[in-house]
Amino acid sequence: MATISKPAAKPAAKTELMCGSDIVIESLIRHGVDVMFAYPGGASMPLHQSLVKYKDKIRTILPRHEQGGGFAAQGYTRSTGKISVCMATSGPGATNLVTVIADAKLDSIPLIVITGQVKTPVIGSDAFQETPMVEVCRGITKHHYLVTDVADLARVMREAFHIATTGRPGPVLIDIPKDVQQFETVADFDVPMNLPGYHVEDRRATPDQIKAVAAAIKRAKKPVVYAGGGIIAGEASQELRTFVKKTGIPVSMTLMGLGAYPGDDELSLDMLGMHGSVYSNYAVESCDLLLAFGVRFDDRVTGKLAEFAKHAVIVHIDIDPSELHKNKPAHIGITSDIKYALQELNKIVEAPTGLEPWLKQLAEWKKDYPYKYDKSFPGITAQYAISELNRLTKDKKPIVAVGVGQHQMWAAQWFKFNEPRTWLSSSGLGTMGFGLPAAMGAKVANPDRLCIDIDGDGSFQMNIQELGTCVCEKIPVKVLLLNNQHLGMVVQWEDRFHDATRAHTYLGPVDHPEAAGKGDGLGNPERYPNFVQIAKGYGWGARFVNQKADLTAALQEMIDYDGPYLLDVQTPYQEHVLPMIPGGMTVRDLIND
Repeated sequence: MATISKPAAKPAAKTELMCGSDIVIESLIRHGVDVMFAYPGGASMPLHQSLVKYKDKIRTILPRHEQGGGFAAQGYTRSTGKISVCMATSGPGATNLVTVIADAKLDSIPLIVITGQVKTPVIGSDAFQETPMVEVCRGITKHHYLVTDVADLARVMREAFHIATTGRPGPVLIDIPKDVQQFETVADFDVPMNLPGYHVEDRRATPDQIKAVAAAIKRAKKPVVYAGGGIIAGEASQELRTFVKKTGIPVSMTLMGLGAYPGDDELSLDMLGMHGSVYSNYAVESCDLLLAFGVRFDDRVTGKLAEFAKHAVIVHIDIDPSELHKNKPAHIGITSDIKYALQELNKIVEAPTGLEPWLKQLAEWKKDYPYKYDKSFPGITAQYAISELNRLTKDKKPIVAVGVGQHQMWAAQWFKFNEPRTWLSSSGLGTMGFGLPAAMGAKVANPDRLCIDIDGDGSFQMNIQELGTCVCEKIPVKVLLLNNQHLGMVVQWEDRFHDATRAHTYLGPVDHPEAAGKGDGLGNPERYPNFVQIAKGYGWGARFVNQKADLTAALQEMIDYDGPYLLDVQTPYQEHVLPMIPGGMTVRDLIND
Protein backbone atom coordinates (compact mmCIF):
# COMPACT_ATOMS: atom_id res chain seq x y z
CA MET A 1 0.00 0.00 0.00
CA ALA A 2 1.07 3.61 -0.36
CA THR A 3 3.56 5.06 2.01
CA ILE A 4 2.78 8.49 3.33
CA SER A 5 6.04 9.87 2.03
CA LYS A 6 6.30 8.57 -1.52
CA PRO A 7 3.91 7.07 -4.13
CA ALA A 8 4.91 4.06 -6.18
CA ALA A 9 6.42 4.42 -9.64
CA LYS A 10 3.84 5.39 -12.24
CA PRO A 11 3.02 3.25 -15.29
CA ALA A 12 3.24 4.77 -18.75
CA ALA A 13 0.56 7.35 -19.50
CA LYS A 14 -2.57 6.04 -21.20
CA THR A 15 -4.42 7.80 -24.02
CA GLU A 16 -7.29 5.37 -24.67
CA LEU A 17 -10.73 5.72 -23.20
CA MET A 18 -11.13 4.31 -19.71
CA CYS A 19 -14.28 3.81 -17.69
CA GLY A 20 -14.51 5.58 -14.35
CA SER A 21 -14.14 2.41 -12.30
CA ASP A 22 -10.90 1.52 -14.09
CA ILE A 23 -9.61 5.04 -13.45
CA VAL A 24 -10.26 4.63 -9.73
CA ILE A 25 -8.51 1.27 -9.48
CA GLU A 26 -5.55 2.32 -11.60
CA SER A 27 -5.24 5.45 -9.45
CA LEU A 28 -5.03 3.24 -6.36
CA ILE A 29 -2.30 1.15 -7.96
CA ARG A 30 -0.37 4.25 -8.99
CA HIS A 31 -0.44 5.33 -5.35
CA GLY A 32 1.03 2.01 -4.28
CA VAL A 33 -2.12 0.33 -3.02
CA ASP A 34 -1.82 -3.45 -3.28
CA VAL A 35 -4.57 -4.50 -0.84
CA MET A 36 -8.04 -3.14 -0.24
CA PHE A 37 -11.00 -4.20 1.87
CA ALA A 38 -14.25 -4.01 -0.07
CA TYR A 39 -17.83 -5.29 0.17
CA PRO A 40 -19.83 -5.15 -3.07
CA GLY A 41 -23.35 -3.98 -3.84
CA GLY A 42 -25.43 -2.65 -6.69
CA ALA A 43 -23.94 0.85 -6.73
CA SER A 44 -20.32 -0.34 -6.53
CA MET A 45 -20.44 -3.32 -8.89
CA PRO A 46 -18.47 -1.58 -11.68
CA LEU A 47 -15.64 -0.92 -9.22
CA HIS A 48 -15.57 -4.58 -8.24
CA GLN A 49 -15.54 -5.63 -11.89
CA SER A 50 -12.48 -3.43 -12.34
CA LEU A 51 -10.87 -4.97 -9.27
CA VAL A 52 -11.21 -8.37 -10.93
CA LYS A 53 -9.59 -6.93 -14.07
CA TYR A 54 -6.63 -5.68 -11.98
CA LYS A 55 -6.47 -8.66 -9.62
CA ASP A 56 -2.80 -9.34 -10.40
CA LYS A 57 -1.88 -5.91 -9.05
CA ILE A 58 -4.26 -5.40 -6.15
CA ARG A 59 -5.63 -7.93 -3.68
CA THR A 60 -9.26 -7.47 -2.71
CA ILE A 61 -10.25 -8.85 0.69
CA LEU A 62 -13.97 -9.44 1.19
CA PRO A 63 -14.95 -8.76 4.81
CA ARG A 64 -18.19 -10.12 6.20
CA HIS A 65 -19.41 -6.64 7.19
CA GLU A 66 -18.44 -3.22 5.86
CA GLN A 67 -17.40 -2.04 9.32
CA GLY A 68 -15.13 -5.08 9.62
CA GLY A 69 -13.49 -4.13 6.34
CA GLY A 70 -13.04 -0.53 7.46
CA PHE A 71 -11.41 -1.50 10.73
CA ALA A 72 -9.23 -4.03 8.93
CA ALA A 73 -8.01 -1.16 6.74
CA GLN A 74 -7.27 0.80 9.91
CA GLY A 75 -5.35 -2.17 11.31
CA TYR A 76 -3.26 -2.15 8.14
CA THR A 77 -2.53 1.56 8.50
CA ARG A 78 -1.99 1.70 12.25
CA SER A 79 0.52 -1.17 12.12
CA THR A 80 2.51 0.17 9.14
CA GLY A 81 1.99 3.92 8.78
CA LYS A 82 0.84 3.30 5.20
CA ILE A 83 -2.46 4.65 3.93
CA SER A 84 -5.18 2.06 3.32
CA VAL A 85 -8.46 1.81 1.42
CA CYS A 86 -11.90 0.40 2.17
CA MET A 87 -14.97 0.39 -0.03
CA ALA A 88 -18.72 -0.22 0.19
CA THR A 89 -21.84 0.25 -1.86
CA SER A 90 -24.39 3.03 -1.41
CA GLY A 91 -27.00 3.39 1.32
CA PRO A 92 -26.61 0.87 4.16
CA GLY A 93 -23.22 -0.29 2.90
CA ALA A 94 -21.92 3.25 3.03
CA THR A 95 -23.50 4.09 6.37
CA ASN A 96 -21.89 0.99 7.85
CA LEU A 97 -18.59 2.81 7.29
CA VAL A 98 -19.63 5.97 9.17
CA THR A 99 -18.27 4.68 12.49
CA VAL A 100 -15.01 3.71 10.78
CA ILE A 101 -14.66 7.22 9.36
CA ALA A 102 -15.39 8.91 12.70
CA ASP A 103 -12.93 6.58 14.40
CA ALA A 104 -10.19 7.41 11.90
CA LYS A 105 -10.85 11.14 12.22
CA LEU A 106 -10.48 11.16 16.01
CA ASP A 107 -7.30 9.05 15.96
CA SER A 108 -5.77 10.85 12.93
CA ILE A 109 -5.59 7.75 10.72
CA PRO A 110 -5.00 8.29 6.98
CA LEU A 111 -7.74 6.37 5.22
CA ILE A 112 -9.38 6.45 1.78
CA VAL A 113 -13.05 5.48 1.97
CA ILE A 114 -14.76 4.84 -1.36
CA THR A 115 -18.54 4.47 -1.52
CA GLY A 116 -20.80 3.73 -4.43
CA GLN A 117 -23.71 6.11 -4.98
CA VAL A 118 -26.94 5.93 -6.97
CA LYS A 119 -26.82 7.25 -10.53
CA THR A 120 -26.60 11.01 -10.90
CA PRO A 121 -30.06 11.53 -12.46
CA VAL A 122 -31.79 10.14 -9.35
CA ILE A 123 -29.64 11.71 -6.66
CA GLY A 124 -31.95 13.56 -4.30
CA SER A 125 -35.02 11.53 -5.24
CA ASP A 126 -34.83 9.05 -2.35
CA ALA A 127 -33.84 6.35 -4.81
CA PHE A 128 -33.31 2.78 -3.64
CA GLN A 129 -30.30 2.61 -1.31
CA GLU A 130 -29.59 6.33 -1.61
CA THR A 131 -27.89 8.11 1.28
CA PRO A 132 -26.29 11.58 1.04
CA MET A 133 -22.92 10.40 2.33
CA VAL A 134 -21.12 13.72 2.02
CA GLU A 135 -23.76 15.39 4.19
CA VAL A 136 -23.77 12.49 6.64
CA CYS A 137 -19.99 12.54 7.02
CA ARG A 138 -19.24 16.25 6.65
CA GLY A 139 -18.17 16.64 10.28
CA ILE A 140 -16.14 13.43 10.56
CA THR A 141 -13.91 13.50 7.48
CA LYS A 142 -10.78 15.46 6.80
CA HIS A 143 -12.24 16.02 3.34
CA HIS A 144 -14.99 14.52 1.17
CA TYR A 145 -16.05 14.33 -2.48
CA LEU A 146 -19.19 13.54 -4.44
CA VAL A 147 -17.83 12.98 -7.97
CA THR A 148 -20.42 13.78 -10.64
CA ASP A 149 -18.10 14.02 -13.67
CA VAL A 150 -15.92 11.11 -14.74
CA ALA A 151 -13.33 13.59 -16.00
CA ASP A 152 -12.70 14.63 -12.37
CA LEU A 153 -11.94 11.17 -11.05
CA ALA A 154 -8.18 11.02 -11.63
CA ARG A 155 -7.72 14.46 -10.06
CA VAL A 156 -9.97 13.63 -7.11
CA MET A 157 -8.09 10.41 -6.40
CA ARG A 158 -4.78 12.26 -6.45
CA GLU A 159 -6.11 14.96 -4.16
CA ALA A 160 -7.58 12.43 -1.75
CA PHE A 161 -4.25 10.71 -1.14
CA HIS A 162 -2.53 14.06 -0.75
CA ILE A 163 -5.04 15.36 1.79
CA ALA A 164 -5.25 12.14 3.81
CA THR A 165 -1.48 11.87 4.29
CA THR A 166 -0.28 15.46 4.70
CA GLY A 167 -0.37 17.65 7.80
CA ARG A 168 -2.44 15.94 10.44
CA PRO A 169 -3.56 12.70 8.76
CA GLY A 170 -7.21 11.75 8.48
CA PRO A 171 -9.92 10.02 6.44
CA VAL A 172 -11.09 11.20 3.02
CA LEU A 173 -14.45 10.06 1.61
CA ILE A 174 -14.98 9.65 -2.14
CA ASP A 175 -18.64 9.04 -3.08
CA ILE A 176 -18.95 7.87 -6.70
CA PRO A 177 -22.30 7.47 -8.50
CA LYS A 178 -22.70 4.27 -10.48
CA ASP A 179 -23.01 6.00 -13.83
CA VAL A 180 -19.78 7.95 -13.20
CA GLN A 181 -18.10 4.59 -12.67
CA GLN A 182 -19.45 3.46 -16.06
CA PHE A 183 -18.81 6.59 -18.14
CA GLU A 184 -15.62 6.74 -20.21
CA THR A 185 -12.96 9.40 -20.63
CA VAL A 186 -9.25 9.74 -21.36
CA ALA A 187 -7.68 9.87 -17.93
CA ASP A 188 -4.86 12.25 -17.09
CA PHE A 189 -3.26 10.77 -14.00
CA ASP A 190 -0.82 13.68 -13.76
CA VAL A 191 -3.51 16.36 -13.78
CA PRO A 192 -2.69 19.20 -11.37
CA MET A 193 -4.56 19.18 -8.10
CA ASN A 194 -7.10 21.90 -7.49
CA LEU A 195 -7.09 22.62 -3.76
CA PRO A 196 -7.28 26.39 -3.31
CA GLY A 197 -8.37 26.08 0.32
CA TYR A 198 -5.84 23.46 1.36
CA HIS A 199 -2.28 24.56 1.93
CA VAL A 200 0.30 22.13 3.27
CA GLU A 201 2.57 24.36 5.23
CA ASP A 202 6.10 23.37 6.14
CA ARG A 203 5.29 23.53 9.83
CA ARG A 204 8.62 23.60 11.60
CA ALA A 205 9.62 25.02 14.93
CA THR A 206 11.78 28.11 14.63
CA PRO A 207 15.28 28.25 16.11
CA ASP A 208 14.04 30.69 18.76
CA GLN A 209 11.23 28.32 19.75
CA ILE A 210 13.66 25.42 20.06
CA LYS A 211 15.96 27.54 22.19
CA ALA A 212 13.04 28.50 24.43
CA VAL A 213 12.18 24.84 25.02
CA ALA A 214 15.81 23.96 25.69
CA ALA A 215 16.04 26.82 28.20
CA ALA A 216 12.88 25.64 29.99
CA ILE A 217 14.34 22.15 30.22
CA LYS A 218 17.61 23.42 31.62
CA ARG A 219 15.78 25.26 34.43
CA ALA A 220 13.46 22.39 35.32
CA LYS A 221 13.82 20.34 38.49
CA LYS A 222 10.80 18.07 38.02
CA PRO A 223 10.19 17.65 34.26
CA VAL A 224 7.95 15.05 32.60
CA VAL A 225 7.35 14.16 28.97
CA TYR A 226 3.68 13.69 28.05
CA ALA A 227 3.86 11.72 24.78
CA GLY A 228 0.88 11.02 22.57
CA GLY A 229 -0.16 9.43 19.32
CA GLY A 230 1.43 12.29 17.38
CA ILE A 231 4.85 10.80 18.17
CA ILE A 232 3.84 7.59 16.41
CA ALA A 233 1.97 9.24 13.54
CA GLY A 234 4.94 11.55 13.02
CA GLU A 235 7.42 8.64 13.00
CA ALA A 236 9.28 10.35 15.85
CA SER A 237 9.73 7.49 18.31
CA GLN A 238 13.47 7.25 17.73
CA GLU A 239 13.87 10.99 18.21
CA LEU A 240 11.95 10.76 21.49
CA ARG A 241 14.25 8.00 22.70
CA THR A 242 17.29 10.07 21.81
CA PHE A 243 15.80 13.03 23.65
CA VAL A 244 15.21 10.98 26.81
CA LYS A 245 18.69 9.49 26.65
CA LYS A 246 20.21 12.98 26.46
CA THR A 247 18.07 14.56 29.16
CA GLY A 248 17.11 11.76 31.55
CA ILE A 249 13.51 13.07 31.64
CA PRO A 250 10.86 10.41 32.40
CA VAL A 251 8.01 9.69 29.98
CA SER A 252 4.27 9.34 30.52
CA MET A 253 2.27 8.09 27.55
CA THR A 254 -1.33 8.44 26.45
CA LEU A 255 -3.36 5.44 25.31
CA MET A 256 -2.52 6.41 21.72
CA GLY A 257 1.12 6.91 22.60
CA LEU A 258 1.91 3.46 24.00
CA GLY A 259 4.99 2.09 22.28
CA ALA A 260 6.35 5.54 21.48
CA TYR A 261 8.83 4.92 24.28
CA PRO A 262 9.77 1.44 25.62
CA GLY A 263 7.30 0.41 28.30
CA ASP A 264 9.89 -1.64 30.16
CA ASP A 265 12.48 1.15 30.39
CA GLU A 266 13.20 2.55 33.85
CA LEU A 267 12.26 6.06 32.70
CA SER A 268 8.87 4.91 31.45
CA LEU A 269 6.01 6.01 33.68
CA ASP A 270 3.57 3.98 31.59
CA MET A 271 0.14 5.40 30.79
CA LEU A 272 -1.39 8.45 32.46
CA GLY A 273 -4.99 9.51 32.79
CA MET A 274 -8.22 7.91 34.01
CA HIS A 275 -6.81 4.38 34.17
CA GLY A 276 -3.14 5.29 34.04
CA SER A 277 -0.57 4.43 36.68
CA VAL A 278 -0.64 6.18 40.03
CA TYR A 279 2.99 7.21 39.61
CA SER A 280 2.37 8.70 36.16
CA ASN A 281 -0.56 10.77 37.41
CA TYR A 282 1.34 11.84 40.52
CA ALA A 283 4.28 12.86 38.34
CA VAL A 284 2.16 15.09 36.13
CA GLU A 285 0.42 16.63 39.12
CA SER A 286 3.78 17.45 40.77
CA CYS A 287 5.96 18.36 37.79
CA ASP A 288 7.30 21.85 37.15
CA LEU A 289 7.69 21.31 33.38
CA LEU A 290 5.29 19.31 31.19
CA LEU A 291 6.62 18.55 27.72
CA ALA A 292 3.47 17.74 25.75
CA PHE A 293 4.59 16.15 22.48
CA GLY A 294 1.94 15.20 19.90
CA VAL A 295 -1.02 15.23 22.28
CA ARG A 296 -4.43 16.90 22.43
CA PHE A 297 -5.09 17.12 26.19
CA ASP A 298 -7.98 14.68 25.98
CA ASP A 299 -10.44 14.69 28.87
CA ARG A 300 -9.62 11.06 29.74
CA VAL A 301 -6.06 12.22 30.38
CA THR A 302 -6.62 15.57 32.05
CA GLY A 303 -9.73 15.07 34.18
CA LYS A 304 -10.53 18.51 35.57
CA LEU A 305 -8.61 20.79 33.23
CA ALA A 306 -7.99 23.59 35.72
CA GLU A 307 -6.18 21.17 38.03
CA PHE A 308 -4.18 19.30 35.41
CA ALA A 309 -0.43 20.03 35.70
CA LYS A 310 -1.34 23.34 37.32
CA HIS A 311 2.13 23.83 38.82
CA ALA A 312 3.95 23.25 35.55
CA VAL A 313 5.27 25.30 32.70
CA ILE A 314 3.58 23.64 29.72
CA VAL A 315 5.36 23.16 26.39
CA HIS A 316 2.96 21.92 23.71
CA ILE A 317 4.27 20.85 20.29
CA ASP A 318 1.80 19.61 17.68
CA ILE A 319 1.50 19.69 13.91
CA ASP A 320 -2.13 20.85 14.12
CA PRO A 321 -2.32 24.52 15.18
CA SER A 322 -5.95 24.10 16.22
CA GLU A 323 -4.83 21.86 19.10
CA LEU A 324 -2.65 24.53 20.68
CA HIS A 325 -4.45 26.24 23.61
CA LYS A 326 -7.69 24.45 22.63
CA ASN A 327 -8.19 22.56 25.88
CA LYS A 328 -5.24 23.61 28.01
CA PRO A 329 -3.28 26.85 27.53
CA ALA A 330 0.42 26.33 26.92
CA HIS A 331 3.20 28.63 28.05
CA ILE A 332 5.18 27.66 24.96
CA GLY A 333 2.94 26.53 22.11
CA ILE A 334 4.66 25.42 18.92
CA THR A 335 3.08 24.32 15.64
CA SER A 336 5.57 21.91 14.17
CA ASP A 337 6.22 18.52 12.73
CA ILE A 338 7.18 16.69 15.93
CA LYS A 339 9.97 14.70 14.33
CA TYR A 340 11.66 17.87 13.12
CA ALA A 341 11.17 19.65 16.44
CA LEU A 342 12.76 16.80 18.39
CA GLN A 343 15.62 16.51 15.91
CA GLU A 344 16.41 20.20 16.34
CA LEU A 345 15.95 20.05 20.11
CA ASN A 346 18.30 17.08 20.35
CA LYS A 347 21.04 19.15 18.72
CA ILE A 348 21.17 21.67 21.57
CA VAL A 349 19.34 20.30 24.60
CA GLU A 350 21.23 19.70 27.80
CA ALA A 351 20.23 17.49 30.69
CA PRO A 352 18.81 19.55 33.55
CA THR A 353 20.89 19.43 36.70
CA GLY A 354 19.61 18.27 40.06
CA LEU A 355 17.13 15.68 38.80
CA GLU A 356 18.18 13.06 41.35
CA PRO A 357 15.57 13.96 44.03
CA TRP A 358 12.82 13.93 41.38
CA LEU A 359 13.85 10.60 39.94
CA LYS A 360 14.14 9.17 43.44
CA GLN A 361 10.60 10.33 44.20
CA LEU A 362 9.29 8.74 41.02
CA ALA A 363 11.06 5.47 41.85
CA GLU A 364 9.42 5.49 45.29
CA TRP A 365 5.99 6.06 43.79
CA LYS A 366 6.60 3.21 41.34
CA LYS A 367 7.52 0.93 44.24
CA ASP A 368 4.66 2.03 46.48
CA TYR A 369 1.87 2.18 43.87
CA PRO A 370 2.42 -0.50 41.21
CA TYR A 371 -0.35 -1.85 39.04
CA LYS A 372 -1.90 -4.65 41.08
CA TYR A 373 -4.65 -7.26 41.15
CA ASP A 374 -5.86 -10.04 43.40
CA LYS A 375 -3.37 -12.83 42.78
CA SER A 376 -5.13 -15.08 45.30
CA PHE A 377 -8.25 -15.39 43.15
CA PRO A 378 -8.66 -19.11 42.39
CA GLY A 379 -9.74 -18.58 38.79
CA ILE A 380 -8.15 -16.56 36.01
CA THR A 381 -8.19 -12.77 36.16
CA ALA A 382 -7.84 -10.76 32.97
CA GLN A 383 -4.70 -9.10 34.33
CA TYR A 384 -3.02 -12.46 34.90
CA ALA A 385 -3.98 -13.74 31.45
CA ILE A 386 -2.55 -10.62 29.76
CA SER A 387 0.62 -10.71 31.87
CA GLU A 388 1.19 -14.33 30.94
CA LEU A 389 0.59 -13.62 27.25
CA ASN A 390 3.11 -10.78 27.47
CA ARG A 391 5.68 -13.09 29.08
CA LEU A 392 5.23 -15.78 26.43
CA THR A 393 5.34 -13.46 23.42
CA LYS A 394 7.71 -10.61 24.32
CA ASP A 395 10.53 -12.06 22.21
CA LYS A 396 8.20 -12.36 19.20
CA LYS A 397 7.40 -8.62 19.16
CA PRO A 398 3.70 -9.17 18.50
CA ILE A 399 1.17 -6.65 17.23
CA VAL A 400 -1.74 -6.39 19.66
CA ALA A 401 -5.19 -5.08 18.81
CA VAL A 402 -7.96 -4.62 21.36
CA GLY A 403 -11.65 -3.91 21.52
CA VAL A 404 -12.98 -1.31 23.93
CA GLY A 405 -13.68 -1.70 27.63
CA GLN A 406 -11.98 -3.17 30.66
CA HIS A 407 -9.86 -5.58 28.64
CA GLN A 408 -8.54 -2.62 26.63
CA MET A 409 -7.37 -0.83 29.75
CA TRP A 410 -5.89 -3.97 31.27
CA ALA A 411 -3.99 -4.64 28.05
CA ALA A 412 -2.65 -1.07 28.16
CA GLN A 413 -1.53 -1.63 31.75
CA TRP A 414 -0.18 -5.18 31.71
CA PHE A 415 1.21 -5.68 28.21
CA LYS A 416 4.54 -3.93 27.66
CA PHE A 417 4.81 -2.17 24.32
CA ASN A 418 8.39 -1.33 23.41
CA GLU A 419 7.97 -0.36 19.76
CA PRO A 420 5.57 1.96 17.93
CA ARG A 421 2.74 0.51 15.83
CA THR A 422 2.49 -2.65 17.92
CA TRP A 423 -0.56 -1.38 19.87
CA LEU A 424 -3.80 -0.92 17.93
CA SER A 425 -6.60 0.71 19.91
CA SER A 426 -9.69 2.71 19.06
CA SER A 427 -8.81 5.45 21.48
CA GLY A 428 -10.66 8.64 20.61
CA LEU A 429 -14.01 7.18 19.57
CA GLY A 430 -13.74 4.05 21.69
CA THR A 431 -15.43 1.69 19.23
CA MET A 432 -16.42 -1.76 20.42
CA GLY A 433 -15.83 -4.39 17.75
CA PHE A 434 -12.54 -2.83 16.67
CA GLY A 435 -10.17 -5.56 17.85
CA LEU A 436 -10.74 -8.58 15.60
CA PRO A 437 -10.86 -6.75 12.24
CA ALA A 438 -7.94 -4.50 13.24
CA ALA A 439 -5.83 -7.56 14.05
CA MET A 440 -6.95 -9.03 10.73
CA GLY A 441 -5.74 -5.98 8.80
CA ALA A 442 -2.48 -5.90 10.75
CA LYS A 443 -1.81 -9.54 9.86
CA VAL A 444 -2.46 -8.85 6.16
CA ALA A 445 0.08 -6.02 6.34
CA ASN A 446 2.55 -7.98 8.47
CA PRO A 447 2.24 -11.64 7.44
CA ASP A 448 5.37 -12.69 9.32
CA ARG A 449 4.34 -11.09 12.63
CA LEU A 450 2.26 -12.59 15.42
CA CYS A 451 -0.97 -10.56 15.49
CA ILE A 452 -3.25 -10.94 18.50
CA ASP A 453 -6.65 -9.52 19.36
CA ILE A 454 -7.08 -9.20 23.12
CA ASP A 455 -10.84 -8.82 23.37
CA GLY A 456 -13.83 -8.86 25.67
CA ASP A 457 -16.94 -10.87 24.92
CA GLY A 458 -19.04 -7.71 24.49
CA SER A 459 -16.69 -6.12 21.95
CA PHE A 460 -15.91 -9.39 20.22
CA GLN A 461 -19.53 -10.08 19.33
CA MET A 462 -19.87 -6.75 17.54
CA ASN A 463 -17.72 -7.95 14.63
CA ILE A 464 -17.65 -11.70 15.29
CA GLN A 465 -18.53 -12.37 11.65
CA GLU A 466 -14.95 -11.58 10.65
CA LEU A 467 -14.04 -15.04 11.90
CA GLY A 468 -15.23 -16.10 8.45
CA THR A 469 -12.97 -13.63 6.65
CA CYS A 470 -9.91 -14.87 8.50
CA VAL A 471 -10.52 -18.46 7.38
CA CYS A 472 -11.50 -17.75 3.77
CA GLU A 473 -8.68 -15.24 3.24
CA LYS A 474 -6.13 -17.32 5.21
CA ILE A 475 -5.40 -14.65 7.82
CA PRO A 476 -4.14 -16.53 10.92
CA VAL A 477 -4.84 -14.07 13.71
CA LYS A 478 -5.12 -15.10 17.35
CA VAL A 479 -7.88 -14.02 19.76
CA LEU A 480 -7.45 -14.00 23.52
CA LEU A 481 -11.06 -13.66 24.60
CA LEU A 482 -11.44 -12.43 28.18
CA ASN A 483 -14.98 -13.59 28.78
CA ASN A 484 -16.82 -12.26 31.82
CA GLN A 485 -20.29 -12.35 30.21
CA HIS A 486 -20.84 -8.70 31.03
CA LEU A 487 -20.22 -5.26 29.62
CA GLY A 488 -17.43 -4.96 32.11
CA MET A 489 -16.60 -1.27 32.05
CA VAL A 490 -20.24 -0.25 32.38
CA VAL A 491 -20.61 -2.77 35.21
CA GLN A 492 -17.65 -1.13 36.92
CA TRP A 493 -19.37 2.27 36.75
CA GLU A 494 -22.60 0.69 37.97
CA ASP A 495 -20.70 -0.70 40.96
CA ARG A 496 -18.93 2.58 41.73
CA PHE A 497 -21.62 5.13 41.03
CA HIS A 498 -25.03 3.39 40.75
CA ASP A 499 -25.19 1.14 43.82
CA ALA A 500 -24.32 -1.91 41.67
CA THR A 501 -27.70 -1.77 39.93
CA ARG A 502 -27.45 -3.86 36.76
CA ALA A 503 -29.01 -1.95 33.90
CA HIS A 504 -28.75 -4.25 30.89
CA THR A 505 -25.07 -5.07 31.24
CA TYR A 506 -25.33 -8.87 31.59
CA LEU A 507 -24.85 -10.69 28.29
CA GLY A 508 -26.26 -14.08 29.27
CA PRO A 509 -29.80 -15.44 29.73
CA VAL A 510 -32.09 -12.96 31.50
CA ASP A 511 -33.28 -15.55 34.02
CA HIS A 512 -29.78 -16.40 35.22
CA PRO A 513 -28.83 -15.17 38.75
CA GLU A 514 -25.93 -13.16 37.37
CA ALA A 515 -28.40 -10.99 35.44
CA ALA A 516 -29.22 -9.42 38.80
CA GLY A 517 -25.59 -9.26 39.88
CA LYS A 518 -25.94 -12.25 42.20
CA GLY A 519 -23.57 -14.69 40.56
CA ASP A 520 -20.41 -16.10 42.10
CA GLY A 521 -18.14 -14.43 39.54
CA LEU A 522 -17.18 -17.67 37.86
CA GLY A 523 -19.65 -17.20 35.02
CA ASN A 524 -22.54 -19.13 33.59
CA PRO A 525 -21.51 -22.80 33.54
CA GLU A 526 -23.43 -23.22 30.27
CA ARG A 527 -21.13 -20.59 28.77
CA TYR A 528 -23.70 -18.78 26.67
CA PRO A 529 -22.77 -18.18 23.95
CA ASN A 530 -20.32 -21.03 23.42
CA PHE A 531 -17.54 -19.18 21.63
CA VAL A 532 -15.51 -22.36 21.12
CA GLN A 533 -18.33 -23.92 19.12
CA ILE A 534 -18.84 -20.70 17.17
CA ALA A 535 -15.13 -20.42 16.32
CA LYS A 536 -14.87 -24.06 15.30
CA GLY A 537 -17.98 -23.63 13.19
CA TYR A 538 -16.08 -20.98 11.21
CA GLY A 539 -13.05 -23.27 10.89
CA TRP A 540 -10.91 -21.81 13.67
CA GLY A 541 -8.92 -23.67 16.25
CA ALA A 542 -10.41 -22.98 19.69
CA ARG A 543 -10.25 -23.90 23.36
CA PHE A 544 -11.90 -22.91 26.63
CA VAL A 545 -10.05 -22.55 29.94
CA ASN A 546 -11.16 -21.53 33.42
CA GLN A 547 -8.37 -23.02 35.56
CA LYS A 548 -5.23 -21.02 36.26
CA ALA A 549 -3.10 -24.16 35.99
CA ASP A 550 -4.25 -24.68 32.39
CA LEU A 551 -3.71 -21.15 31.12
CA THR A 552 -0.03 -21.17 30.13
CA ALA A 553 -0.31 -24.32 28.04
CA ALA A 554 -3.47 -23.01 26.40
CA LEU A 555 -1.80 -19.72 25.51
CA GLN A 556 1.16 -21.57 24.02
CA GLU A 557 -1.21 -23.74 21.99
CA MET A 558 -2.87 -20.56 20.67
CA ILE A 559 0.49 -19.02 19.75
CA ASP A 560 1.80 -22.15 18.02
CA TYR A 561 -1.40 -23.09 16.18
CA ASP A 562 -1.08 -23.09 12.39
CA GLY A 563 -4.06 -20.92 11.57
CA PRO A 564 -6.53 -18.60 13.31
CA TYR A 565 -7.20 -19.56 16.92
CA LEU A 566 -9.52 -18.40 19.68
CA LEU A 567 -8.80 -18.97 23.36
CA ASP A 568 -11.93 -18.38 25.46
CA VAL A 569 -10.82 -17.54 29.00
CA GLN A 570 -13.42 -17.35 31.75
CA THR A 571 -12.82 -14.28 33.92
CA PRO A 572 -14.73 -12.73 36.85
CA TYR A 573 -17.08 -9.86 36.13
CA GLN A 574 -16.60 -8.26 39.57
CA GLU A 575 -13.01 -7.22 38.82
CA HIS A 576 -12.43 -3.48 38.34
CA VAL A 577 -9.81 -1.62 36.30
CA LEU A 578 -7.71 0.28 38.81
CA PRO A 579 -6.37 2.89 39.31
CA MET A 580 -9.35 5.02 38.31
CA ILE A 581 -9.84 8.76 38.32
CA PRO A 582 -13.58 9.44 37.94
CA GLY A 583 -14.53 11.56 34.96
CA GLY A 584 -13.96 15.28 35.46
CA MET A 585 -12.14 14.72 38.74
CA THR A 586 -8.49 15.09 39.74
CA VAL A 587 -5.64 12.87 40.86
CA ARG A 588 -6.67 13.62 44.44
CA ASP A 589 -9.89 11.69 43.75
CA LEU A 590 -7.99 8.65 42.46
CA ILE A 591 -9.46 5.24 43.37
CA ASN A 592 -6.97 2.42 43.79
CA ASP A 593 -8.84 -0.22 45.79
